[in-house]
Amino acid sequence: MCEAVRRRGCCSKQDFLPEESFASLGNYVRALRETPARLRDRVLSRSLDATELHDVKARSQHEMKRTLNWWDLIWFGIGAVIGAGIFVLTGLEAKEDAGPAVVLSFVVSGVSALLSVFCYTEFAVEIPSAGGSFAYLRVELGDFVAFIAAGNILLEYVIGGAAVARSWTSYCATLFNHKPEDFLIKAHGLADGYNQLDPIAVGVCAAICVLAVMSTKGSSIFNSIASVIHVVVILFVIIAGLTKADVKNYSDFAPNGARGIFQASAVLFFAYVGFDAVSTMAEETKNPARDIPIGLVGSMIITTSCYCLMAVTLCLMQPYKEIDENAPFSVAFEAIGWNWAKYIVAAGALKGMTTVLLVSAVGQARYLTHIARTHMMPPWFAHVHERTGTPMNATVTMLFATAVIAFFTKLDILSNLLSISTLFIFMVVAVALLVRRYYVSGTTTAADRNKLVACLVLIIGSSIATAAYWGLSEGWIGYTITVPIWLIATVALRVFVPHARNPKLWGVPLVPWLPSASIAINIFLLGSIDKDSFVRFGIWTGFLLVYYLLLGLHASYDTSKEAEESKAQQVKRIEEGI
Repeated sequence: MCEAVRRRGCCSKQDFLPEESFASLGNYVRALRETPARLRDRVLSRSLDATELHDVKARSQHEMKRTLNWWDLIWFGIGAVIGAGIFVLTGLEAKEDAGPAVVLSFVVSGVSALLSVFCYTEFAVEIPSAGGSFAYLRVELGDFVAFIAAGNILLEYVIGGAAVARSWTSYCATLFNHKPEDFLIKAHGLADGYNQLDPIAVGVCAAICVLAVMSTKGSSIFNSIASVIHVVVILFVIIAGLTKADVKNYSDFAPNGARGIFQASAVLFFAYVGFDAVSTMAEETKNPARDIPIGLVGSMIITTSCYCLMAVTLCLMQPYKEIDENAPFSVAFEAIGWNWAKYIVAAGALKGMTTVLLVSAVGQARYLTHIARTHMMPPWFAHVHERTGTPMNATVTMLFATAVIAFFTKLDILSNLLSISTLFIFMVVAVALLVRRYYVSGTTTAADRNKLVACLVLIIGSSIATAAYWGLSEGWIGYTITVPIWLIATVALRVFVPHARNPKLWGVPLVPWLPSASIAINIFLLGSIDKDSFVRFGIWTGFLLVYYLLLGLHASYDTSKEAEESKAQQVKRIEEGI
């Protein structure tokens, strides 16, 4: 019946709330009364690798097609990452915070991103699922933590896509000899920051949606071609720009000191957002154990190198105070008298932003699909189209949300909020990796588990204290307390807690040092983000909690219990020889 309804293109209650808790008002009231017990169950329960790879995946009815290799993943990684971050935020942060030292900001953000890439890679190889970090966290930290992170993952993708779509409009205006704001519509009745409407961004999102729905392999081919052109443009920017370099522009290298560098790093982390989308393609990768490490690590190294070279070039071409915030590279070439070059830069930027939007659309749809497979979101989003092998419902929904936000919201508001969500998620994934290596239920003793918890609390607590001290004080004495605590906790984890599990195929090197460093750097960068962004982040997380307690908790609880009963019945039939 449900499948027939889908074929007619309609929806029913069974597509959105099929669980027992929502069968009647009485059932829902009983479910709400059981909220404390159900919440305890979901907080303490953890999924299994096999569950994510087989049982959960089967709820999409149709398989995603395995068509990608490491070459596809490298270009997906480059296409996912190099976009608005380098072509727009470089100018914004060089002018407002870091000055020419913005190159160091990119290095700090790049190191943090690379540490996160290592963590993601081990998980993606071991659990090659479309759920990405949501699936990893369900296995290691349980449903509740996974859902809170998942909500922020979806926010990350929607806001990231909206920011890139608005940047697309800015560079399109430059391409046609207009100022970036010329293509926006001023709505005087709306609040500042939300009153410059962007219809072009909506049109771009619609076009990307069509391409993402049609075929993953087709999207890969388009992305590869566009990314090659994009890399050629980047090489042109670096080589041509350096021929007009003036070292005098580096005389005031770090006008705001270390604080300006780290504040810029926190925002520029936005420039590295997207590589996690590649991990969601593990389910469509031919050989995850080989292809994912090469694709993720390779694309990140290439991307970081390009970012640093472009940042150096921009600040050598123009004094940092004269850099344009909206289209810095195009305007920089115009300032040195190369008006024709700005068209090449603008065209390359547009191609780069288009591929970022495309890979983001592919990744975010797969996240939502896997979340819906667990019924934390309505299972209608989990449906994979039989002909295209793509999650059509999830793709259309996410890009619609992206288009709405892009229509109203300015880039600076989007980028800060995006960085919070991203840094939070990457920190939690690093914690999950340490849990995976040092804790296995039924194998790890209670004493070792308690030591692991104590070490993690000290690592996270000292990292928060370091970030807080950075944000509240100009001194250095506090670091002599917080940094040694982090160091001692990491050493204690290495020496006193035995490994409970080793990776089967590919593993993060230098555990626990690299994951612990990832936790510390991500939290430190969080401490450099403005207060208003934390307020917005808190509001969104509060909304997620309300949704989870009213709907997601009960839907996932019923689904889990139904799956357990089904397995029990299968075991019973096998034992009875049926």
